[in-house]
Order: sequence, then structure tokens, then C-alpha cells
Amino acid sequence: MMYGQVLHHQGREEDLVNLNVGGTQHKVERCILLRFPNTRVGQLIQCCSDAAILELCDDYSPYEQEYYFDRSPQVFHCVLNFYRTGHLHALEELCVFCFSQEIEYWGICELDLEACCLEWFLERKDEREQNASGRSSNAASSGEISVVGSDLWRFEGTWCSDVRKFMWQTLEDPNHSKCSKGVAAVSVLVILTSIVAMCIHSMPQFRYATNSEHSVLDSLEFICIIFFSVEFVLRVIAATQPWRFLGNALNMIDMASILPFYVTLAFESLDGEENQHLVNMGKVVQVLRLMRAFRVLKLARHSEGVRAFGETLKNCQCEVGLLVLFITVGISFFSTFIYYTEKEDASSKLSSIPVCWWWAIISMTTVGYGDVYPQTAAGRIVATLCILCGLLVVSLPITIIMNNFSKYFDKNTPKRHLSEAET
Repeated sequence: MMYGQVLHHQGREEDLVNLNVGGTQHKVERCILLRFPNTRVGQLIQCCSDAAILELCDDYSPYEQEYYFDRSPQVFHCVLNFYRTGHLHALEELCVFCFSQEIEYWGICELDLEACCLEWFLERKDEREQNASGRSSNAASSGEISVVGSDLWRFEGTWCSDVRKFMWQTLEDPNHSKCSKGVAAVSVLVILTSIVAMCIHSMPQFRYATNSEHSVLDSLEFICIIFFSVEFVLRVIAATQPWRFLGNALNMIDMASILPFYVTLAFESLDGEENQHLVNMGKVVQVLRLMRAFRVLKLARHSEGVRAFGETLKNCQCEVGLLVLFITVGISFFSTFIYYTEKEDASSKLSSIPVCWWWAIISMTTVGYGDVYPQTAAGRIVATLCILCGLLVVSLPITIIMNNFSKYFDKNTPKRHLSEAET
């Protein structure tokens, strides 16, 4: 026996309202529906014309005095119970978005749910929204791997389509073939070689050596740059939409790791001409050489872990922003506090607020180098409070960040296994 059929026996016939929701008929007393006059059905039975009625329902039979709605009859049972008792409960077996859309159609807010249902309903809805946004952001930001399959149709009808398609799949999808895996392995090897050469070049015995003594490192770096340049040019040639390709985050990292080398060569050639307007050329060259550190980020193209770290930071922008904000506020507060507690002590190194900033940074982040520390009892009390606040502030977003990091692997690992099984 249906829920609406039970109500059929209550009240006089002229006081009953005939509702047909998705083929399920209900006879409900008018006074029950008027308990919530601002809802869709409450407004419907107050209408005075057929045109106004048809604006609120899908069909209307004047002869049978029946209102028809092409909606979910299962959700309407919850809505009908809400009219009768004033308590709204959700159905766990239904999709939270479907349930939310249905009750919104009937003019009921999801916040009207009872406490026993509201908490898990909002948690599940928020979880589904995060998963949906995570999938879309992964598809957009880890671009190269995800775009490979979806962009193959763009090569049809273009010049050298077969060759460019092969180049695209070989360079962008390491799992496409043995050749693409070999290219990816060589690329990783060259990246690591470039990083090792850069580290060795920073050692004093090589940094201050003559050109003849460290020419091998220069040659090795030159070979790595040539490889990166050729790889990048081939990617641009193979891309069907170069402007979209260059706007990708990983490709921008590639450019940032290549351009400094050529710009440095240009500046050094100008410096060799003894141009009087280039007095500070040496400092500019040093800054450009520092940009070689971007080569480390090239590993993101071949490392799932590095991409996961980048995606985690992107998805946790609010949490990371709050972390930086809280630490900044704490540094400003405790640096000022420690200064006024230590300024009277001649032996204290905390002689100014800018110096206290450094002390507050290493204290709040629990690093504690020990190069600067308070001397007075009051200063040590302030230091204790600073360290405790630092522990609290740093630990707050860790759980959220780790959950996002885990979700990235949960969403990408099945896909990776599936692609491996297909190949």
C-alpha cells in the first residue's frame, strides 16, 4: 500500500488534493499542504487560474482536479512526510545531488533536513564536489598525459599528420610504446645529469677553476641544453595548438629551464665587447644561472609524485594561504613582543624588530638554529609561547593537505592500472 493511498481515507473528498508524481497518485488534505504555503505545492493550491497552475506543475486535469509532476516519486515521499510532520529526512540510497535538486524543485531547502541527516548529507555532498573538481583539475593541469588521447583527432587533415601524431604520442605519453618509454628514460637521465653537473659546478674547486679545468662540465651542460631544446622544439612542432601548448604549466617550466642558458650567452657576448652600459652584467648573468634550478621541476613530466605534490598545493590554495597568513601574524606579534622583553639586556642579540623577525620565523617553524635566542626569563616565556603557537599553526592544515595528496593517488592509480592492462 502506497503512502499517498493511506491518506486517501482521511478527510472529506472536497478537501483532498490529487497529486500525481511520476505516475504515483496521492490524495492529500489541503490543510496539510498549506502548512508550508511558500513551497511549490503550497503555492499551487492557492492559484486561481489554469495558466498560473501550469507554471507550477507539468500538467493539470480540470475534470479530475489532478496535478501532474514529472518528478521522482521516491523523493516526493520524503517531501510529503515533511508536509505531514514538519521533519525532513534524506534517503541514503539516493545521489545527494539528485536529492538536493528534487527538494529544491519542491521549494524546500536542504538545510531543513533534520540534524540526524543534515551532517552526513552535507559531508557527502562536499566530498562529491571535491572529487568532481579534483577530476576536472587533474584533467586540466596534468595536461600532457590526459590530453594525449583526447587531442588525437585534431591531427586529422593537418600537414604530416601521421608523423606529428607519432611524435606527439612518443614525447607526451610514456606508456604509448617502447620507443616513448625509451625517450622518457633518456629525458630523465639527461635531467639528472644536468642537475648533478650544476651541483658539481658550484663546488669551490670547480667554481674558481680556469676554463680548461672545468670545460668538461661546460660541455656536459651544453649537451643537456641542446637535448632540452630539441625536445621542446619537437613538442611545439607536434602540437596541434601551439598557443595552448605553450600555456601549459609543464611546458612553461621547460621554457624557464632552457631560456636562461641562451640569454646568459647573449649577455656574456655583450660583456665581452666591453659595452660601458653593461656594468652590472655579471650580476645579471648570475641571476640567470640561478634559474637553472628550474630543471629540477622538469622531473614533474615523468614523476607521478612531483605532479601529485603540485596538484595538492593547487587544490589546497586556501589552506596554504591561511597557513602563511597565520605564520605572518605570529611572526609580527612575537617579534615585537620578544624585542620589548629583551631590549634592556645588553648581551641579547635581539636588538631590533627586524632581527626578531628571523628569530620568530625559525621558532614558529620549530627549526631553532640557536644563532639568536632570548637571554631573559620573560623572553624565554615568550619563546615558549611562540614555539607552541607555531606547532599549532603548522599542524592545523596538515590533515587536509595529506587527504588531498592521498585523493590524487586514489583517483589516478586505477586509471594508470587500467591503461597498463589495456596495453
